[in-house]
Amino acid sequence: MLLLLAEFLQQFYKGFAVFQYLTLRGILGVLTALILALWLGPWMIRTLQIRQIGQAVRNDGPQSHLSKSGTPTMGGALILSAIGISTLLWADLSNRFVWVVLVVTFLFGAIGWVDDYRKVIEKNSRGLPSRWKYFWQSVFGLGAAIFLFKTSNNPIDTTLIIPMLKDASIPLGAGFMVLAYLVIVGSSNAVNLTDGLDGLAIMPTVMVGGALGIFCYLSGNVKFAEYLLIPYVPGAGELIVFCGALIGAGLGFLWFNTYPAQVFMGDVGALALGAALGTIAVIVRQEIVLFIMGGVFVMETLSVVIQVASFKLTGRRVFRMAPIHHHFELKGWPEPRVIVRFWIITVVLVLIGLATLKLR
Repeated sequence: MLLLLAEFLQQFYKGFAVFQYLTLRGILGVLTALILALWLGPWMIRTLQIRQIGQAVRNDGPQSHLSKSGTPTMGGALILSAIGISTLLWADLSNRFVWVVLVVTFLFGAIGWVDDYRKVIEKNSRGLPSRWKYFWQSVFGLGAAIFLFKTSNNPIDTTLIIPMLKDASIPLGAGFMVLAYLVIVGSSNAVNLTDGLDGLAIMPTVMVGGALGIFCYLSGNVKFAEYLLIPYVPGAGELIVFCGALIGAGLGFLWFNTYPAQVFMGDVGALALGAALGTIAVIVRQEIVLFIMGGVFVMETLSVVIQVASFKLTGRRVFRMAPIHHHFELKGWPEPRVIVRFWIITVVLVLIGLATLKLR
């Protein structure tokens, strides 16, 4: 939106040409979303408190969580608002990738909103039934996958890239849609499972989103892509604005979500942010790198799968409680220790993911 204004004003003053630079608009995306989140945060928290939109806490979980009962939830709406406004202000709105990521993010956010609404407002402990939640995730995830497949302009757009191997790639053809669907839906649920402690999910999301922003910028530049031996995806660079908005909105939300949290993001935030990360990774052909950088999300998901499978097959639990962050809490780790250590793990994994840019 503001990019169009800058292009118009450029004919009167050439200095407005500076807004053509992706790096500048990416930084402005961060700052705009951060300011919006910090500005709107207190108002949203008060509104949620007035409407008594508070978190319900499981009685069978760590006892320290009982004090969290009633803490405002559905704060993910704050994140999505800041991301949406910032992206619409600074991104090139003629770019199809920007719209794909925005639409997927808000559609998955809508699923989370319905789930949260039924739990918190209607006092339905089941929320949105799992079969319906997965159905709509599948519809939106598959829709995005089909769109990206149908609008692909180059065989590399539907090829699985193996990082750290110079010439290793697997042409997927129509199988690309299956992979894209699994990555988007899987990432959405993985972030949702991780969102169980104050700030645990949002900071890894910010770090992974920032790293994906670097991949977007490099993949969208033909010279950088050729030099680094990564797929050149025309137009992908514009997603640095969205990634910047995600970083700013996430940090602004963390201001209120840090321990002890004043607000939780709820499914409306977690499902949306996870889907956004998955969609961006698919666009820049870095699904495996996302798997590496999002190792905390993967670990949380696997802990649930292992726990459920073990209990159904043997009647025994592998962990004291799943997802695995609750296991460490029940072992006696204070909540802040679990959170910060998972953040540290994510820093290391993100650095490994970025290192794959040169290790080819």
